[in-house]
Amino acid sequence: MANRLADAISPYLRSHAENPVDWWPWGEEAFAEAARRDVPVLVSIGYSTCHWCHVMARESFSDPALAATLNAQFVAIKVDREEHPDVDASYMAAASAFTRNLGWPLNVFVTPGGRPFYAGSYFPPRPVSGMPAFAGVLTAVTNAWTLRRGAVTETADAVAAALAASAAAGSAQGDDAGPGTGPSAKRRIGAPALADAVARMAALEDPRFGGFGTPPEFTDPKFPVAPVLGFLLEQPGAGAALGARTLKVMGASPLRDPVEGGFFRYSTRRDWGDPHYERMLYDNAMLLDAAVRVWQNDGGNGQNAGWATKLSDALAGFLLDVLRLPNGAFASAQDSESTLGGQRSEGGYYALDELARALVAPPALDEKVLSGWNGLAIGALARAGTALRRPDWVEGARAAAEQLLALHWRAGDDRAGDAHSLGGRSLARASLGARVSSAPATLEDYGMLAGGLLALATATGEAGYAVTARELVDACLEAAASSRLPFAVPGGAEPLLAAQGLALELDAAEGAYPSGLSAIGTAAFELYLLGGERGYLDAAEQAVALVGPAAAERPLAYGALLTLAARLQRPVVQLVSVVTDPVATDAVVADAAQAEALLDAARGSAASVALSLAVTESQAAAFADAGFELFAGRTARGGAAASYLCEQFVCRLPVTDAAALTALLQRAPGTDPGTDPESEERGR
Repeated sequence: MANRLADAISPYLRSHAENPVDWWPWGEEAFAEAARRDVPVLVSIGYSTCHWCHVMARESFSDPALAATLNAQFVAIKVDREEHPDVDASYMAAASAFTRNLGWPLNVFVTPGGRPFYAGSYFPPRPVSGMPAFAGVLTAVTNAWTLRRGAVTETADAVAAALAASAAAGSAQGDDAGPGTGPSAKRRIGAPALADAVARMAALEDPRFGGFGTPPEFTDPKFPVAPVLGFLLEQPGAGAALGARTLKVMGASPLRDPVEGGFFRYSTRRDWGDPHYERMLYDNAMLLDAAVRVWQNDGGNGQNAGWATKLSDALAGFLLDVLRLPNGAFASAQDSESTLGGQRSEGGYYALDELARALVAPPALDEKVLSGWNGLAIGALARAGTALRRPDWVEGARAAAEQLLALHWRAGDDRAGDAHSLGGRSLARASLGARVSSAPATLEDYGMLAGGLLALATATGEAGYAVTARELVDACLEAAASSRLPFAVPGGAEPLLAAQGLALELDAAEGAYPSGLSAIGTAAFELYLLGGERGYLDAAEQAVALVGPAAAERPLAYGALLTLAARLQRPVVQLVSVVTDPVATDAVVADAAQAEALLDAARGSAASVALSLAVTESQAAAFADAGFELFAGRTARGGAAASYLCEQFVCRLPVTDAAALTALLQRAPGTDPGTDPESEERGR
């Protein structure tokens, strides 16, 4: 039996390499083998830190008898959902036709042509609580394939048709959004809809233990729902208070490890107890953003500032001390299980104090580096480092970005017909060490990495990061030029899924982290804030309009999209502070105190303006030369730092006094600087 997984990029696949199951990786060869043998295919999807994936691997995929059945009657494919999220999304959508208990491991039985005809999640070795034994499932599927092939084919065709219809519906929404002309009025998410979304979330709040669930019992598993917290914290009044209250409760609950700082993936109990102990990069990056937003909303000195600062410190520490790899990038996750006393333990490591942990090996990291998730971490650390004056956090973000740009943003091979080549470059989805996965990047990779680079450009004042972010967003705009959607993945859908007719053209729903649509739409909006190019704003508005008011009706499923919708509703107020370039002498700059006071006032504005950043004069010139209109003509004044407060790219005359800037900021939102006699012309 060939061992096809031993050299995989995915740690999850390599963990199955020694199974007696004759596993194949995702690819055309496995389906061709199934066609040659005329047997069905088992597509088994999971990820490295998934608890029940580990359980099923030990109980079933390590069982020689079950493996013999699989090898004789099926072709078995093992997929890492984090390496191939598009494969997971398509098969998860198909699986919903067969079970409501969706999750991982996801086990889907498909024809040699890739069409699903039966699916389930975890199957135990023996029947338990209504769940059939895995051996019985294999027997039933085999019997259906050999004795009732017509019914199997009919089911598979019906599921494929349903997926195609869903894709067509997404495209129809794209038509309604009106590419090139902005979204139609009926699909906009206005202030009343946003307020309704806040009210819906408030109705789901657990009044006893905090967090969100189904009233009145609130016994559902509780997740951090970081995208929803981000949306709530963008809202005034009750929304922001609900978001802060929820984050504070979670931060003090068993959902977070008090020693190393990170949040676990979810809790199985209403009181946040008995968590599933895997710790994900995306959760902790977005929750760092949420903690910093609480601090900003509180003005940095209110009743929430203290705990928000401590939580930010803990989360940044977890990212940099636990998940950061030697090359500067971030691992995808940390496992839930460890080995204690020679036994596998679920969560046992996290019951130990700091001294005891030093004596045992920590749970393993999934060292797979993902472009999108690293983009979330880069952005969160850059924003947090700027707000809380932690240049070491910004440098951590920079190191990760440099590693991603060196390894994942690669020279394409146009001669080989690389479908994902963008002007000689292509984005990779994943890597392990120095090896890059062949899995194509997804829309979330382009959007999240672009967003992280834009945050880093804002934090460092280095225009080059913004230029690369623009290249990533432009590539997705260009890829959608012939479609009815605002954005598309360069190179098209995952090739095998596309060939099988299973590719989802649009997957806008969100779970634990933003969808590709939300991520790329947000990055486009942030590019608009820097450069004023209307096309980016139109594309962001179209992204929101693709889902429309349905997002406000289901806020748990669209937190990041609602955050973007909220940002689109607010006045575009921008603040650019320009300081003189450092001089290569030992002389103390006389106006250093003035500059620092001005920048302090600017930092305090972050929650009330759409964009705030500080740059040197040469950095402002570099942004302007790169085509970012906001920076044209922005200089220090007479050797003193100067701040430019702009609304919709129309800027007031610069101020050099912190008190004057504070006074302007207090009345900036909603004002019309175009009618102010002390305003400059746009772009001057």
